[in-house]
Amino acid sequence: MLQALLISNGLVGLDNYYVSNELVHYTTCLITKDFNPDLMPYDLLVVPNGSDHVAMLKIKDKVRAFLGAGRALVCCDGWFTAWVPGNQWVMDNAHRTQAVRYFPGPDRHGLLQGFDLEDLIFSHGMSGWWACGYIRAAPGAEVLLADTWQRPIVVLDETTTAGRVLLTASGPLADVTYAGQSDSALVTLYRNFIRVLSTSKIPAHV
Repeated sequence: MLQALLISNGLVGLDNYYVSNELVHYTTCLITKDFNPDLMPYDLLVVPNGSDHVAMLKIKDKVRAFLGAGRALVCCDGWFTAWVPGNQWVMDNAHRTQAVRYFPGPDRHGLLQGFDLEDLIFSHGMSGWWACGYIRAAPGAEVLLADTWQRPIVVLDETTTAGRVLLTASGPLADVTYAGQSDSALVTLYRNFIRVLSTSKIPAHV
């Protein structure tokens, strides 16, 4: 079972979106003024929508070391500080959100398998609701989804460090299925990544 550290900015209900299951167990880490977590006991670091990226900048060296040890990171928020190795989120509202569409790119791990792209493009008939801005992707990173203007929106980076990094342009992901409902694209993309991690050899904890 994967051990995941879920970074929390104290948002109410966050734990309801990342629920421990047969593949991954979540431990919540609340950001405080003394925020300085030990990342190495974990396989996965999850930085969800609504996180404190000033606090994350303070531990950027720990994040790089964590990834250098072959661990994994998911960030699905607009990280406006430079704490993610090799990649940077860019805020850009120059284009009308109603024109936003998403287009799949190379996907050698099958992260988009079973994925309904319409879930991310439209919400109650309105487009442009999901992502915000775009990602300035690292050289060699895989752009899983690009937008209408060919800007990276979902990126998988396995080149910058020895680890794996899944990034979205502030588009939230989740690990929960509600009773009587099928998984949304938000859940499918995330869980496909979890399954890839679960079937990979993860370095022993140090």
